[in-house]
Amino acid sequence: MRNLIHLNQGWRFIQKDAGLPQTLPEDWQKIDLPHSWNAVDGHDGNGSFDRGRYWYAKSFETPKQPLAGGRVYVEFPAAGQQATVYVNGTEVAYHEGGYSLFRADVTDLCVEEGENLLVVACSNENKSSVYPQAADFTFYGGLYRGVNLISVPAAHFDLDYFGGPGLQVTPVPCECGGANFEMVSWVTGGDENFTVMYSVRDAQGREVASAVRPADQTKVTVYVPDVTRWDIDNPYLYTVTATLQRRNEAYDEVTVKAGVRSFSCDPEKGFVINGVPTPLRGVSRHQDQLYKGNALTREDHYADARIIKELGANTIRLAHYQHSQDFYDACDEMGFVIWAEIPFISVMNADPAAHQNCISQMKELIIQNYNHPSICFWGVSNEILIGGISEQLVENHKELNALCKELDPTRLTTIAHVSMTPIESPMHGITDVESYNHYFGWYGGKMEENGPWLDNFHKIHPEICLGLSEYGCEGIITYHGPNPACKDYSEEYQALYHEHMAKVLDERPWMWSSHVWNMFDFGCAARNEGGVAGRNNKGLVTMDRKTKKDSYYVYQAYWSKTPMVHLCGKRYAQRAGETTEIKVYSNQPTVALYLNGKLVEEKSADKVFDFTVALEEGFNIVVAAAGSLKDSMTLEKVEKEPAIYVLPEVNERAEGVANWFKLAGDLDLEAPMEFPEGKYSVKDTMEELSKCPEAFEIVHNAVKLATNFDVAPGVGMWDMMKGMTPEKMCGMMSSAMPKGFLESINAKLIEIDRK
Repeated sequence: MRNLIHLNQGWRFIQKDAGLPQTLPEDWQKIDLPHSWNAVDGHDGNGSFDRGRYWYAKSFETPKQPLAGGRVYVEFPAAGQQATVYVNGTEVAYHEGGYSLFRADVTDLCVEEGENLLVVACSNENKSSVYPQAADFTFYGGLYRGVNLISVPAAHFDLDYFGGPGLQVTPVPCECGGANFEMVSWVTGGDENFTVMYSVRDAQGREVASAVRPADQTKVTVYVPDVTRWDIDNPYLYTVTATLQRRNEAYDEVTVKAGVRSFSCDPEKGFVINGVPTPLRGVSRHQDQLYKGNALTREDHYADARIIKELGANTIRLAHYQHSQDFYDACDEMGFVIWAEIPFISVMNADPAAHQNCISQMKELIIQNYNHPSICFWGVSNEILIGGISEQLVENHKELNALCKELDPTRLTTIAHVSMTPIESPMHGITDVESYNHYFGWYGGKMEENGPWLDNFHKIHPEICLGLSEYGCEGIITYHGPNPACKDYSEEYQALYHEHMAKVLDERPWMWSSHVWNMFDFGCAARNEGGVAGRNNKGLVTMDRKTKKDSYYVYQAYWSKTPMVHLCGKRYAQRAGETTEIKVYSNQPTVALYLNGKLVEEKSADKVFDFTVALEEGFNIVVAAAGSLKDSMTLEKVEKEPAIYVLPEVNERAEGVANWFKLAGDLDLEAPMEFPEGKYSVKDTMEELSKCPEAFEIVHNAVKLATNFDVAPGVGMWDMMKGMTPEKMCGMMSSAMPKGFLESINAKLIEIDRK
């Protein structure tokens, strides 16, 4: 029988390209796995993160083989982003792609007695053939999901096909109440003496179906009567085991979990599971934590899933790459509907090898995760038009979509469009369902634009199943005030924004899905916003998982079936003014508010309850009650609120926009746009403009004012943004741009001769 050994303890690591050692290096750093060398600098705000080729080493004993001809594999659940593996000085594997499992057969290199030397050169350097190329998150490097050693007999279930488990199960529900379990396994080294025994057991461990097949004809269908279906509220799992048998002896065994469910999407009904229309409302998730980077344990993954379950979400978009098997397992068990995707994001590299990497990563994603009932959607790309469109880009998407259908005809395909993707575009109609990433109310436009935009798209394209794959805004729990506004980074504005968005989505059940960006703050070393550098702070929960922001409770009020009441503004603890607003979120019909033990008012409302109170001098106790549910906080009335509540650059930015127009002088900001030959203009890319210091200074300052991004060569998210034009950027901002802003930029640029 196979034996799996975790090789996670006692590694040696060196953070430089030291080269292949011949013996275990005693002078390298001692570490245990999981490990990432970017666990700190990937989000500590220093402006960058270490991207290099670094080395891991460990010794191991060859597993004892009870039968002749057994094989030994090393298994890597992931290695970011490229990895070269050596055993006893010989290269045994090279893998490109930092998020999927790969294995190497090392049998012939292992010594019979004594220790073997396993060495891994891991790299998160940029490579034109490996995705992601450029994106708004940290590309952590390291052996961040551990390493395993697997020993198997000569006859065993396949370990070589794109990291798959060697067993594929497709439960198909029948109208009669039962289900057909279509099963296929792949056997290596079997002959006429071997058979495969299949067993299906229910959640109580009782066998409910079985079959036996010859080892060279392993495809079979069994019928399970009276199945319990896997559903969001009842994620019922069957256990399917394939046993490779030789007469009275089991040689190898593979076990997977399976769920019986049907699902579909309809442009008017939205998502339908087991025949019941069920709007998918949930979050997106990155897999990193504060000062751990992406080197998470199984316990970390399950803890994240529990926090999301407590929110009341029923779907998770696992952005922007293949996540850990531990998290997929948690989603199977907790009843989440999952969107799983590859890191084909932001910019397409024209290198043909890059497209082959997309294909390889998609094969690994599907083959390795086929059996997870939580996964219902394969995502082919995210915001890919940031880098522009081409015929090749469209064709590549069609090829990826066809590949998904070939490997897995049972699931639907999807795509996350960048906000500026035209309503009429060749990118529409490629995947089964589609979603948009919109940030109206943060990067551009007003939050009130979201609903009308969605309605308009739905009217123009009634045949397309539409979702909202990203939406959100930064919320930093230091910043507060009585008048929250876009780009003030306050916890209050983030909550106000999500109040609006939760209502927009609640009123549009025809939308097949929505995913808040993001569940948790996450690492993006290039960012520097809101006084918190190195991170994207749009999470409903802080990166250390210690604090649920008020916006978390907006969705709990809308989505959770568990009664709840939450007082907002607990961190807005010192307040000035004659009166102050107290806001309460609850899924109960009425809420009563008490100030210092006295009833202020009892209100009826839908999810959001607003109260105006006059605080007494000094400290005040505020209590919100909804039936037997209560929440309380302490507020202090002060003459002047702390300066730390307001981010200084909020006022500076407003003054900067005003100063921009003063600099524009007597320009006619409503004049038609002109693009004289031989001059720069807003139609030039940022990369082209960067070649002229005078022109680039204009657009650099304008982009900083409009977006708060410092976009410059080698700084921030340059690789992602360099292909964009000022015209395209302003188009993404829509109505948030002051009137004449783009025209004023162009008027300055057309005065400059093209170099």
